[in-house]
Amino acid sequence: MSAANLFSPTTLGAIEVSNRIAMAPLTRSRAGSDGVHTPLAAEYYRQRASAGLIITEATNISRQGRGYAFTPGIHTDAQTEAWARVTEAVHAEGGKIVMQLWHVGRMSHESLQENGAAPVAPSAIPAGGNVFIENGFAPPTPPRALELHEIGGVIDDYRNAARRAREAGFDGVEVHAANGYLLEQFLRDSTNHRQDRYGGSIENRARFPLEVVEAVSAVWGADRVGLRLSPLSTAIGDTPLDSTPMETHAYLARRLGEMNLAYLHLVEGQLHDGNGADAFDFQALRDAFGGKYIANNGYGRQTAIDAVASGHADMIAFGKPFIGNPDLVERLRRNAPLFEAPPSAFFGGGAEGYTWFPETLALSTAA
Repeated sequence: MSAANLFSPTTLGAIEVSNRIAMAPLTRSRAGSDGVHTPLAAEYYRQRASAGLIITEATNISRQGRGYAFTPGIHTDAQTEAWARVTEAVHAEGGKIVMQLWHVGRMSHESLQENGAAPVAPSAIPAGGNVFIENGFAPPTPPRALELHEIGGVIDDYRNAARRAREAGFDGVEVHAANGYLLEQFLRDSTNHRQDRYGGSIENRARFPLEVVEAVSAVWGADRVGLRLSPLSTAIGDTPLDSTPMETHAYLARRLGEMNLAYLHLVEGQLHDGNGADAFDFQALRDAFGGKYIANNGYGRQTAIDAVASGHADMIAFGKPFIGNPDLVERLRRNAPLFEAPPSAFFGGGAEGYTWFPETLALSTAA
């Protein structure tokens, strides 16, 4: 199989990309406590602009949607202005960048919420695991169930965030409906025990994600909107799987395809683990969607080449390799060595481990 396919251009709806390598969303926890990015972010994303598409780190649509300290937002003027400097830097290098819109739902802590409020969720079911607060890690605060009359307000928050992303100069947006956060909490019957029109049947549980996509698409046009799913992931919040994951996600994929979204982005298998994908028919899910498909999770150079050449995926999203290799596209093209960034650099800190690594091999010296 030819490696050229991975490095050839394509389109995702109205978004033209120069190659089939996407930068996956990567939380780095380097914004200010007010959710405003520092100038370092513009340099960080500029360095990685050779990716066919950059998908930003997950970005809070509201104060209520925040679940981790030092993550950026897109709900204030200062946040929007900071992101505009990022898009300007990426576009100056010829890159394309979309913003991932994020509401964490139950994966939050009262210290991160306005006036110490409880996080919100489809149902008052506590999450497991930990969230990152300003003085370290803590278990999520037990959530309260969203009242029926409040759901429209959350949809408005998505709509307003989409407008601000457009003002900031992005090329589109990705709706985050994966990894145990709010939209996936509504989708899975393990975390959604509602008795109203947003709970019970698959159609009801998919209603909220679909209404969010409709609102965001009204701002951008559906051909500049993508959505991310993770049918098999339980890693964040100890979130149990849906009881019928294939049926549930195929229904949602069909509905999204009818909306003519720019792309569907799938975490294949368990988050943070390339294993588990064999237990699910991702090709059938792609067929149900019928549009452009970005595959993610555990891909290396050869498996990415094979996936694109075989038609399994239109693009491959790489996450951790982009942390220590801002020139990842060229390194993959040349089959050059990759630098493995230490986990200690993933979250928080300054420029070291973010915009520079003292240990990184320069590409000019790579084999």
